[in-house]
Amino acid sequence: QVQLVESGGGLVQAGGSLRLSCAASGSGFKVNDMGWYRQAPGNQRELVARITSDSSTNYADSVKGRFTISRDNAKNTAYLQMNSLVPEDTAVYYCNAVIGVLKPRPYWGQGTQVTVSS
Repeated sequence: QVQLVESGGGLVQAGGSLRLSCAASGSGFKVNDMGWYRQAPGNQRELVARITSDSSTNYADSVKGRFTISRDNAKNTAYLQMNSLVPEDTAVYYCNAVIGVLKPRPYWGQGTQVTVSS
């Protein structure tokens, strides 16, 4: 059974930094694309950043130049380094991973709260 376990959220002042981690636990599976999404109260869940298995990346325009997604394939773990945080970044951040070979399917983490105070 595959699980995505997130960590690293918290409260930070505007201009500060946080690093989120997402580890896929279990065995015998292949992790394809991984990504981070976020959902603020009253808003739809939106893409923040994604990374392919060969580390190609794409970002939402609102975070380009401030956030960096990376991964460690040996650990089945993705990271999101968030710098120059602004109050508008406040949301629950969810990890997503597409896992499997014959029938790949998406998995979601439980979410981690990021709060940026002004």
